[in-house]
Amino acid sequence: MASENVSTDTVSKAVDALLKWRRSQSETLKPKLFDEDEEYVYLILTLKKIPSKSRVNPHKIPLPHSLFSPFSEQCLILDDRPNKARVTKAQAQARIQSESIPVNKILKLSKLASDYRPFEAKRKLCDSYDLFFAEKSIVPLLPRLLGKSFFKKRKIPVPVDLKKGNWKEQVEKACSSAMLFMRTGTCSVVRVAKVRMERDEIVENVVAAIEGAVEVVPKKWGNVRSLHLKLLESLALPVYQTVPDVKLKIDGFKVEEGATTTTKKKNETKEKDSEGEVSDSKKKKGRIHEVRYM
Repeated sequence: MASENVSTDTVSKAVDALLKWRRSQSETLKPKLFDEDEEYVYLILTLKKIPSKSRVNPHKIPLPHSLFSPFSEQCLILDDRPNKARVTKAQAQARIQSESIPVNKILKLSKLASDYRPFEAKRKLCDSYDLFFAEKSIVPLLPRLLGKSFFKKRKIPVPVDLKKGNWKEQVEKACSSAMLFMRTGTCSVVRVAKVRMERDEIVENVVAAIEGAVEVVPKKWGNVRSLHLKLLESLALPVYQTVPDVKLKIDGFKVEEGATTTTKKKNETKEKDSEGEVSDSKKKKGRIHEVRYM
């Protein structure tokens, strides 16, 4: 069981349907039309209410099967602004090499700002690495410098604190986690698996991602409206959905003074109407004018 709300069987059926769709697309479309983004399985988390506290850094959701292979390329963006004590590029390279930290490229912030201004340069940088890290102090500056490609392809740099001694632990934890960003909206999309994984590995990753995501949501399941699985171009398949709250509003309900039950009033009115003893002004009686859904 994934949880009391989402069963492993439900997840398995959704994964099977997505993989079947993917195979059918591969048979009818040219392989080159499928880029690396379409190899991912995405979990869409929709909340009932926006979290009251915004969060810039992502929640790291541990996955049993990493999205990155030993051959994946990682890039670290380094803060090299003047007038403060910083870790230099040479110092970072020496430590990465000595501790065998899985980072292949170190890019200084000043270099990012000067050499990657054109859209095409940003796009190529985005496509060159599987995962990006950034020194914690410069994370607020990156959206403007990186552009839309990084957000579209879900390659927003993961913050690392270089003032701490556990560089390798921070990097390896990120490499084995799904990144859940919860900011200013109710909907979040997170990559949880790759299509090329074994089917059971995809299911296990989805189950772990659901458990981990709900755990960091304020009020947990009480604030989750729905969970869907999809590929980049596929339909989103629901694996969990709450029943919308439906409220009834009754307008114009009023009982005339001195009236008894509705049935008794109707009977009396009919009897008196037949005898001509009741005027039009006294025939009014309470009634429900309208019931509507809000």
